[in-house]
Amino acid sequence: MTAGQLRQWIAEGRASAQTPALATGAPAWKPLGALPEFAGLFPPQPAPPVIGPTPVTVQRWGGRRTNGFAIAGLVCGILSMACCCGCPFSFLGLIFSLIGWSQINRHPEVYEGRGLALAGLILSAASLLLGFGLGLLNLAIHPENFQWYYRRS
Repeated sequence: MTAGQLRQWIAEGRASAQTPALATGAPAWKPLGALPEFAGLFPPQPAPPVIGPTPVTVQRWGGRRTNGFAIAGLVCGILSMACCCGCPFSFLGLIFSLIGWSQINRHPEVYEGRGLALAGLILSAASLLLGFGLGLLNLAIHPENFQWYYRRS
């Protein structure tokens, strides 16, 4: 193909700057835009965009937060199971877990921690039931410890 035919194809839009061409005697194919005799026939290519460091965007935490009552209920539930004086912690764990559970259910877009509230509720209830059960077992085994002595006058 002659240079005149290539110029005609470029004018007709049949060839572009990226069309590969093998010049006579050249060792490799090159795009037409890279050959000096045809480079002036193509519109100038826009410079590639300069890629710099990626800007760091700082986002404020706008997500949900863990409910404090659910955390307190779980802590009290753990303490009620671990301590021998679990009764006050059992009641506190039940109260805190129920408050946390209700707040999470009322405002799920604000709070998370349903699992924490549930775990605190289960631990506190189990500790309370275990305490009452052991008390009843002690009453059944040693009834003399629970007898009331009245004086008759």
